[in-house]
Amino acid sequence: MGLLQSVKKAGNWLLPPPSKSSDDGRDQWPSRAAFLLAAMGGCAGQGNLLRYPSVVYNNYGLQWFVPYLLAVFVIAIPALILEISIGQAYRGGTVVAFHNVHRRLKGVGLGPVFVSFVVVQYFTVNLAWIMNYFRNSFTSPLPWEGRLNDFYNNDVVANPNPIVGSLSDDGSSVLAFTQYPNTKLIGETVAWSIFIWFLIWVSIFRGVGLTGRVVYFTMGLPICTTVILVGRALSLDNASEGVKLLWATWRSDQLADGTVWQTAVGQVFFSTGIGFGYFTSYASYNAKHSNAVMDAILICGSNVLFENFAAFAVFGVVGFLRRWPQEGERLGAFVVGFLTLPEAVIQMPGANFWAVLLFFTLVVLGFSSAFVMLDATATLLVDSGIKYSRPVIVTFLTILSFLMCLPYCTEFGYYLLDGIDRWINNVALIFVVWSEVVSATTVYRWDDVVAQAGLPAFLVYNFGYLGGQVIGVSVAHGTGHPEFGAAAGIGLYFACCVVSTGLACRKLTPSVPVPGFMGRSKFTSKFWFLAFYSGNQLRRDLNIVVGGGRNWSIPAFLPVLLRYVSGPILAIIFSFAYPEFYTLRYDPLMITGFTLAHIGMVLIILGCVAPRYYDHLIPRHRRAEGTEDTVPCETKLEIVEHAVLPHHGGPAGDVDRGMRTARRRNRSRRMRNHPQSTGLPNSNISSVGTRKGLDANMEDRQSIKLGIVGRPISFAREGNATGTVTGSS
Repeated sequence: MGLLQSVKKAGNWLLPPPSKSSDDGRDQWPSRAAFLLAAMGGCAGQGNLLRYPSVVYNNYGLQWFVPYLLAVFVIAIPALILEISIGQAYRGGTVVAFHNVHRRLKGVGLGPVFVSFVVVQYFTVNLAWIMNYFRNSFTSPLPWEGRLNDFYNNDVVANPNPIVGSLSDDGSSVLAFTQYPNTKLIGETVAWSIFIWFLIWVSIFRGVGLTGRVVYFTMGLPICTTVILVGRALSLDNASEGVKLLWATWRSDQLADGTVWQTAVGQVFFSTGIGFGYFTSYASYNAKHSNAVMDAILICGSNVLFENFAAFAVFGVVGFLRRWPQEGERLGAFVVGFLTLPEAVIQMPGANFWAVLLFFTLVVLGFSSAFVMLDATATLLVDSGIKYSRPVIVTFLTILSFLMCLPYCTEFGYYLLDGIDRWINNVALIFVVWSEVVSATTVYRWDDVVAQAGLPAFLVYNFGYLGGQVIGVSVAHGTGHPEFGAAAGIGLYFACCVVSTGLACRKLTPSVPVPGFMGRSKFTSKFWFLAFYSGNQLRRDLNIVVGGGRNWSIPAFLPVLLRYVSGPILAIIFSFAYPEFYTLRYDPLMITGFTLAHIGMVLIILGCVAPRYYDHLIPRHRRAEGTEDTVPCETKLEIVEHAVLPHHGGPAGDVDRGMRTARRRNRSRRMRNHPQSTGLPNSNISSVGTRKGLDANMEDRQSIKLGIVGRPISFAREGNATGTVTGSS
């Protein structure tokens, strides 16, 4: 009996049961540190040690840091704050979270899940290649000594050269398509892929309780070994010349190439994890009032520091090998890391030991990034209310993902990986983040904007905002003169601003007072509603949950940054993908990747046009969330606090009368502000919490709890119903 108890305790420690639950019944991280480490583990993977050095090698020089740091501060950090905040506040993965922002944004929430699900399939094949190196690390001498390129190309990747296609001299037609005559599966790659998928399954099948323990290992070891590798690489002969290649070279002409900007944004997204959905999913398991803004800055900042520190290891070896970049030669996304780090190991005393440690570290880093991507899909299915347990869902996803990764394990798999990776990052991922930052700051509580400015003004303004981006990039590419595109796009936007604000001023509805200097005139007040209201109100509503007290609040400039800086920059970078694809359209695998990326775009747009098709992704009891009655310029909590629930007889009568009274008072306030209004949609008065059972038979429940921004109102069944408000705002 004692032995069985010991075995049970050991099993519960190694594979703990579902973690503690928060007040709303959702699983919760064991600690804030577990969340941060899991999120950082999603960042600090192959994107840091393998992909980043390869990308920087192709774009070497200090000028690289202009688009790179701009992408970090203007796009990555603001978008990360948005993703973490909505996941934590709305208590769900990306689809549930964006459904709470607006019911037509479920497709926007599905986009990151699509990207993660596609990327994780080829990501694991890279890990399988690393495991090939790991196996050979036990052989002395190391089998790649003196034959780095040959070992990587013929023993690890094992992809024969294709028959390369071509375009006509003027590029107007395809003369021949690239052919890939070799299509066999590579046995060792398949076997190691099975092993990697098993590790992923073990890490996430029991939920965040188990994951919260795994991440202490997956983050601690890589940091230690990376420090050792950097120190050894910098001690190699001529290492300083390799470091100068990145840190002491300036090529200003590269900044005129749109590909550099596109690559920088793609790399920031790939390594930081913006647009992959797992930050929103993992944040939903946080304590509801965690410091989301600080967490976002810590995660993004640590990622930037780690990947640039790790780059010293690769560029030190680049200098030692004198493997200088060649003009017109573009190495694949992971090649430089595979060709330089193994060489660094050879130069160390006890090469086999260091080789084992290096590749074990790379595997640990890689699968920590892989399991967070698959976990985003698992969270989507668990949140949808599907009638299967999490272990069953994760098992199904793991098997399906393994089957879908098999094409990457073939003798053309490397080229397929390059084609999918390029367009998923340059098209789908950028479009996903653009749709996140634009939609959240455009349609949140848009009925408030319509009530104050009128529907025609709302449509004209946003036609100018969105149309300006489309027309601007189209004119720029069509004429070859970016300044013409900028003039056309900005001109259309300002024209629509004037027209829409004029239309809004003609509306007779009394205006709600606008804060600050913009409330001094009717014209500026109406413009403020059209241009800034949605993003600012989303910030205010989210700050009730994630800000206040000792927490860092979402700053007032963040919505403006997201909509008017991040959005247009992403639109410009997105546009560069099409001219690039036009020069590569002779390759069937490039066409495959380009098509797959556009399937992801269609999924996002479909959710906006026909949101009912995605309703099954939202639990039935949460589908009414995000449709509450609202009053312009008031947070959802303020609306509820103005609607005091009465105290009458039985529980059902209390709830029904209280809800009716709340709705009447909110409607009356709205009618006083704009008497032409015909009313607001029927809904509950909960904001970012979980709506539970308002449509259910009240007689069958002992209590109903409405999560109102962390303040559940409990209607007790026994005796006279009393409304109690708990929690903090």
